[in-house]
Amino acid sequence: QVQLLESGGGLVQPGGSLRLSCSASGNNFSINRMGWYRQAPGKQRELVADITNGGNTNYADSVKGRFTVSRDNAKNTVYLQMNSLKPEDTAIYYCKTDVRPRGLTLVNTYWGRGTQVTVSS
Repeated sequence: QVQLLESGGGLVQPGGSLRLSCSASGNNFSINRMGWYRQAPGKQRELVADITNGGNTNYADSVKGRFTVSRDNAKNTVYLQMNSLKPEDTAIYYCKTDVRPRGLTLVNTYWGRGTQVTVSS
């Protein structure tokens, strides 16, 4: 069993910055991919950014150049550095991980509980 813990959300003015963290805890697993999704009221959940074990990244067009996703494999943690925040970035941000138990080929997907990011003046 894997547990995800997110932190770093809050209220920030336009142009400000926030750094989100998501740590995966558990035993005997490896993480193939970690990423961030977000969902604003009345909208569908969308991919923000993700990163593979090899360091390949993928970003939504709306955040390219402003957000940076990174990971610390030793800590099983993924980060999302958000700069130049805009009101349209306001959403609940969810951590998503693809987890492979050691010795197995299957992959299980886990979601965090979400953390609120509000960008407003």
